Amino acid sequence: MEVFLQQHRKYYYYQERLDTFKNWPFTNDCVCTPENMAAAGFIHTPSENGPDVAQCFFCYKELEGWEPQDEPLVEHQSHSSKCAFILLKKKFEELTTEEFLKLDKERVKNIMKKQVSERIQSFEQEAKVTRSTIEDFVAKDC
Repeated sequence: MEVFLQQHRKYYYYQERLDTFKNWPFTNDCVCTPENMAAAGFIHTPSENGPDVAQCFFCYKELEGWEPQDEPLVEHQSHSSKCAFILLKKKFEELTTEEFLKLDKERVKNIMKKQVSERIQSFEQEAKVTRSTIEDFVAKDC
C-alpha cells in the first residue's frame, strides 16, 4: 500500500493529473475536458468497459457515464461533498508543509477506508459462496 500512496502523491500536481487523460473521450466542445477534469482533482482510470472512468486522486471517488455538458467540479462536489481537495481555499503549491501533511493524512485515511470497504465486500461475497456450499452439502446428506 505504501508504494500506491507514494505513486498517487504526484497527483497533487495538476499537470500529473492532466497527463492521465491521454485517451479521454471528451475533448472538443465539451465542458468535461481533460483540463477541467484535472482541475477538479480527477485522474483518468479507464477500464475495458468504461473508457470514461475518472477517479479523484484524493477521495478516491470514481465517476463514469460522463456527458459532454457535465461540469467536473460540480459533479465532484455533488458525489463527494466532503473531499478535502476540492474544499481547498488555495492552490496546492501555496500550502505550508503543515497544511500539506494534514491534507495528505486525510488522503491516506480515504484510501484506507476504500481498501477496507473493498475487503469487507470481498469477504462477504466469499462468505455467501461458502455458506451456499455448506448448505448444499448438508442438504445432500439429509
